[in-house]
Amino acid sequence: MSRKGNCLDNACIESFIGHLKAELFDFKELSSSHKVKEAIDKYIHFSNHERIQTKLNSLSPIEFRLRLHKQAFLNTVYLTGVRSSRHV
Repeated sequence: MSRKGNCLDNACIESFIGHLKAELFDFKELSSSHKVKEAIDKYIHFSNHERIQTKLNSLSPIEFRLRLHKQAFLNTVYLTGVRSSRHV
């Protein structure tokens, strides 16, 4: 049994779909479901790897996460003085 929906639950996907519709393509130009899927896959890659976002310090989501993980690793090394063998 699912819980009652909350409008905040859909905020991130609604935002993504809004960007997708505005930036991606004219739906009339895509003649098959395969072409639609391919176009959406390309847009998802673009959105994650290339599209900068001001709320992420003008970085792409992937760049932001990589910097965040690197900083967390460096903080761990600094605080513990021990370097994990998987990062050697």
